[in-house]
Amino acid sequence: MEKPHLEEPLVRILESRHHDPFEVLGRHTLGNNSLVRVFLPLAESASIVESSQPLQRIEGTDFFEWRGAPGQVPDRYQVAWTDRRGHQHCSYDPYCFPPQLEEFDLHLFNQGKHWHAYKILGAHPHSTGGVDGVLFSVWAPNAERVSVIGDFNNWDGRVHPMRSRGGSGIWEIFIPALVPGNLYRFELRSKRGEILVKNDPFGTCFQKRPENAGIVAAVSGHVWNDSAWMKERCVKDWQRSAMSVYEVHLGSWQQGDNGEFLNYREIAHRLAGYVLELGFTHIELLPITEHPFDASWGYQTTGYFAPTSRFGSADDFRYFVDYLHQRGIGVILDWVPAHFPKDSHALARFDGSALYEHEDPRKGEHRDWGTLIFNYGRAEVRNFLLTSAVYWLEEYHLDGLRVDAVASMLYLDYSREAGDWVPNMYGGRENLEAVDFLRHLNAVTHERFPGTLIVAEESTAWPQVSRPTWLGGLGFSMKWNMGWMHDTLSYMSKDPVYRHFHHDLLTFGLLYCFTENFVLPFSHDEVVHGKGSMLDKMSGDDWQRFASLRLLYGYMFTYPGKKLLFMGNEFAQGREWNEAAQLDWYLMDYPQHQGMRALVSQLNRHYREIPALHELDFEGGGFEWIDCHDASQSVLSYLRWARDGSYVVVALNFTPVPRGNYRIGVPKPGVLREIFNSDSEFYDGSNMGNQGNVLSEPIGWMGQDQSVVLTLPPLGMLILQPQPES
Repeated sequence: MEKPHLEEPLVRILESRHHDPFEVLGRHTLGNNSLVRVFLPLAESASIVESSQPLQRIEGTDFFEWRGAPGQVPDRYQVAWTDRRGHQHCSYDPYCFPPQLEEFDLHLFNQGKHWHAYKILGAHPHSTGGVDGVLFSVWAPNAERVSVIGDFNNWDGRVHPMRSRGGSGIWEIFIPALVPGNLYRFELRSKRGEILVKNDPFGTCFQKRPENAGIVAAVSGHVWNDSAWMKERCVKDWQRSAMSVYEVHLGSWQQGDNGEFLNYREIAHRLAGYVLELGFTHIELLPITEHPFDASWGYQTTGYFAPTSRFGSADDFRYFVDYLHQRGIGVILDWVPAHFPKDSHALARFDGSALYEHEDPRKGEHRDWGTLIFNYGRAEVRNFLLTSAVYWLEEYHLDGLRVDAVASMLYLDYSREAGDWVPNMYGGRENLEAVDFLRHLNAVTHERFPGTLIVAEESTAWPQVSRPTWLGGLGFSMKWNMGWMHDTLSYMSKDPVYRHFHHDLLTFGLLYCFTENFVLPFSHDEVVHGKGSMLDKMSGDDWQRFASLRLLYGYMFTYPGKKLLFMGNEFAQGREWNEAAQLDWYLMDYPQHQGMRALVSQLNRHYREIPALHELDFEGGGFEWIDCHDASQSVLSYLRWARDGSYVVVALNFTPVPRGNYRIGVPKPGVLREIFNSDSEFYDGSNMGNQGNVLSEPIGWMGQDQSVVLTLPPLGMLILQPQPES
């Protein structure tokens, strides 16, 4: 049969390459007549419901038309059609609706200044002119054609091509009668003719892996009950408050009886009680943003607006946060704006071009991780990331974000050989566009969400990471103290016989301790990839390893800075962390592990309740050496001060040799009481020390007017607190 001769616009619809199908389809005025044209692949017949007008097939095509006098067909009309199997269909024609997105929203997004772009882009239940459906929109400026495909149109990209919104690069279509629960993706035709099937970058719900289609999400039905928490957060002086963080991977903290994942709601009930018992003030979640590969732990994100469906729905996650807030526990999310995976269904070469990433692999690819780097110089990409941060803080009431891999964002030559990176405009190695993005991120989030925390995982000496942007800083709330962590673990791994040669590993950190607002992290990164567990890092026999780990935790909780401990570390998990299995909870049947958990709980209690241990974490006036020079005996002693002049004395013995009659200086006369001993029998220690109350003597020592004589337990630490005069 000879093919019909069609106008070029119709040919482009047939070939699925028309950039604006609304020019061809829908209701149009032609001189004194009206034209209604629909494109219905697989249809046998069709008609307009409101006027009972039959639609005539253009011979040899799946186009159906009606022509007639104006007024016979309303502006919004329904089309009834019968498919080749005899099934009846009826719905409003998507091509009889005008554009739904406001020009101002498009403008703001293109400028990189639409903090709530997630409310206009993606898939949203929508009503217009009394007609309910779903509004789809996506940014794909280099595509020739974009369609919505889904379970409602047999995943056929010919059925629902979208409208181009011109130079904005955004495509949109309102499809009537669709409802939450419908599955969907975007099908794009690149300018080179490639057909790409992509997930929605702004999707808020996806199928549980290994499936990964987007799911049209319903409007949240969750009613928040955390108003008291949210109000207090806005006014709380977090810098001078205790902050102790329990880092959690939800998939392996606890599992069901058959190794299955638990729901967000069940985890909330289990986790809240456990965290309260241990005394942590916050939890920090490894990324729960949607991701395809379990073993990436969430760090290879494909859904920047979607809580992973592994543990339930978005409202289940809202319940999780709400439940913890009502019990006084903050929730921080690990967030990954540094890179994204190459999965073909996600952001990589989204519209056939390097849209979210750089075209040049010297700027756009992390070779170590096999991932792609965001193009922070593109306004829409910055907006995508910024609105993701806003989304989590606003929609889920999160108390902060821990920003992953900041160092990789700051340096153009990060983990690159000479010649494999492109200098900035001044010839330097700093990624100026990423710096600008991070400053903007921190300025916007701190202004819009007072009391929230944006924490940098940053491992270099970049200056002023946690200083305000108006002072030239990056504007983060805090920064992980990676140098302290590496030095301390290096020291603790050495045989005590040799530790006196490495005393500076413990003292060097005080030279830079107050240049930033630091978090002291013993995180998941320290117990994976062959590094062993925290217990494995300690030297010596079994007794020495447990004693050393107790000593290490005592050191951390009395050292300036907020605290972070990865799950399992609190009870001395014996093996390296495995994301595929739950923690070794059976270890809690053994006294050594029971003692470790009891020690962490007591340290958290002292840290929260004693102002000297947290009020001046970020100020030099909160710390004073008593003696940092006793390398020969591997002993440290120092004071921690509060704003009101109260203080505690800390003494640490990093050898298995007890130190009897050990004199240290103290600032004031009076009685000091030993309130903590890491070697106590309560923690399954040898119970050495336990001097109770100690009376100072008017003997000057170590620059102090008074001094006390102590027994320092082996591989142990003491906290002593002045007692009121009686």
